[in-house]
Amino acid sequence: MEYQIINPSRFLSPYVKHYWMLENCLPAGEKHVQRIVPNGLTELIFYLGDKPHSDESMRCFNENSIISGQLNTFYDLEVTGKMSLFSIIFQPHGLSAFFDIPVNELLNQNIPLKFLFKEGLDALEDKFFEAHHFVDKIRLAEQFLFGCLKNKTTDYHFNRINNSILLINQSKGLIDIDTLAEATCFSRKQFERTFSMLVGISPKQFLKTVRFQNAIHEKAKNKDRNLSELTYLCGYYDQSHMISEFFRFSGLTPKQYFADCEPYSDYFG
Repeated sequence: MEYQIINPSRFLSPYVKHYWMLENCLPAGEKHVQRIVPNGLTELIFYLGDKPHSDESMRCFNENSIISGQLNTFYDLEVTGKMSLFSIIFQPHGLSAFFDIPVNELLNQNIPLKFLFKEGLDALEDKFFEAHHFVDKIRLAEQFLFGCLKNKTTDYHFNRINNSILLINQSKGLIDIDTLAEATCFSRKQFERTFSMLVGISPKQFLKTVRFQNAIHEKAKNKDRNLSELTYLCGYYDQSHMISEFFRFSGLTPKQYFADCEPYSDYFG
């Protein structure tokens, strides 16, 4: 399996977290099931080989390019054959800068890119198929993203929500919504509505996701940390609270999750 990850250009870094590419070939008849958990990020994926499969009705994987919205629960993805993909991982609120859609409408959904970007999509997908190197795909991605931004002015609300994301990251999700609203000069109701539209999920749910991702990140940094240490470090009330949150997000207890999955946080990694 070949996996690569690279950060975006400085100009796009307020909107894009990173680019990543995966190449993997499974023997005929063999399959791999990957559990996908909430990570606080949205994604634009170009499938350049065999496509994965999910039993979830809201999960579209039969297109060459899809946008994946925020999650508030887990699902399983079945991979077979030759998997080849290139992905743009957006900052939590980054997707909203490129497409005119309330991002919360994509919650727990994958939708074809053609629903939001029609003109020139076939040519764009062809170029991704023809680009053999990661850097060439990144160049195509950045040209596409620059084009989407060209005719748009950064929304004033985008900058205010950006400030709230910075505060959430600094606190590892341990900050209350009233503090975030005050810091961004919104009423609580305005903040919750604007945050949901730009990030794709409610502030309350996003804070829980960030805390969950931080627990994974802290475990990855020190695999000898026990559950009591993680509970305290990540701000859970007690172990039962942490177990409940893990089960909601992954369908597994923390013990099961860390036994079955290599701890890596997409959000903090």
